[in-house]
Amino acid sequence: MNILMVLTSHDRLGDTGKKTGFWLEEFAAPYYAFLDAGANVTLASPAGGQPPLDPSSDTEDTQTKDTKRFKDDKEAQEHLANTKKLADMKVEDFDSVFYPGGHGPLWDLAVDKNSIELIENFVKQDKPVAFVCHAPGALKNVKVDGEYLVKGKTVTGFTNSEEDAVGLTDVVPFLVEDVLKANGGNYEKAADWESFVVEDGLLITGQNPASSEEAATRLVAKLKG
Repeated sequence: MNILMVLTSHDRLGDTGKKTGFWLEEFAAPYYAFLDAGANVTLASPAGGQPPLDPSSDTEDTQTKDTKRFKDDKEAQEHLANTKKLADMKVEDFDSVFYPGGHGPLWDLAVDKNSIELIENFVKQDKPVAFVCHAPGALKNVKVDGEYLVKGKTVTGFTNSEEDAVGLTDVVPFLVEDVLKANGGNYEKAADWESFVVEDGLLITGQNPASSEEAATRLVAKLKG
């Protein structure tokens, strides 16, 4: 199993003067789920190199077994510090792709031509694609055969009420829930902050950080088929 993980390179939280990036748990939980399942994992980002970590995801109260494992894992830290350039990634080299969230993807991956094309090509080659939390926002401009990929598909992603709870509704460039609905997705959600993952054909989406591990294990199960 060769799995590509695509992380954001965007580190500015709108005009707030604060930092954003990828969410640590949403990277660490899937990363170890994949490694423990025997997969080869390749990390990529638009800019390559070290992707920005959202400082809010690295506080005392956000630590999990996987984030702690990452902190003790020099090899994983080295791997993350040297992500490959997204533009150099070829769908032929991988069995699937996984996008961790954090607010960063709403600014860069949602409009990144390489990312959009990559997702479209994974689907065209009948390979599963998975996204968690804010990462379904990377589907905003993804179309296959002229239609939005999410059109008519059951999907989830960070809810409007969760965005409201973190106080960023007026900061983000768009709301994940709204865009998935606007693009014709059959949007579903569970209670705020509960793990919730939906699968529809090749598309796997998770609602929030708590959904990271389940989204990854669903992807592994699909690949092992």
